Amino acid sequence: MPTTEPITVLVVDDHPIMRQGLRALLNDSGRFVVVGEAQDGEEALRLAAELTPQVVIMDVIMPRKDGIEACRDLMALLPDTRVLMLTAGAHEDSVIDAIAAGATGFLEKYAPPDEFVTAMLDVAAGRLNVPEEAVKRVFAMLRGQRPAESVRPVDRLTAIERQTLTLFAKGTSYAEIAKHRGNSVVTVRNTLYRIQDKLGIQTKQELVIWAVRNGLVDDVVVGIDSQ
Repeated sequence: MPTTEPITVLVVDDHPIMRQGLRALLNDSGRFVVVGEAQDGEEALRLAAELTPQVVIMDVIMPRKDGIEACRDLMALLPDTRVLMLTAGAHEDSVIDAIAAGATGFLEKYAPPDEFVTAMLDVAAGRLNVPEEAVKRVFAMLRGQRPAESVRPVDRLTAIERQTLTLFAKGTSYAEIAKHRGNSVVTVRNTLYRIQDKLGIQTKQELVIWAVRNGLVDDVVVGIDSQ
């Protein structure tokens, strides 16, 4: 009977003790092998390019380059790599930002070992693993039943995300958007995926409908000229 190869993991955290604990937990599980460690987002990107791990465990708060920014850059560099974000507290806004950056999962640092391993297996398989309350909040925003402290869903998009979505909704091709933005087709594709995750939208067709309903298509000329 063939043996399943362990899942390769890069651990990114600015605390050595945390990195050591995660390495021991994952290696002892028999399902994973830690191929590298990084102490900040910049080092994480360098090592990820060298090691191409299947999963990256990324702390949210780190020096030089934080986890959210590093995750966004990592998705542009290695779009097939999965990211599990770690935080000391699962605040909904942090969860949404992490998923919007391309993370597949979000977990509190001190979750029980079995919960951690389960989350890692989910993320490695491409299954979204986020706190239930954060998911409810996203759907509430899409239904227009936002908590009082929340901003409009369109305001959660960055300027680049709004412009990319506007161009896409107008029928502009990935290649044309990439040329306009001065980046790659892969980056454009990943930006649209992040927008879908941020808004809780499943298909590109629904994404276009959302853009029309939220007035982005009407603002296409203004949006481009303002950049």
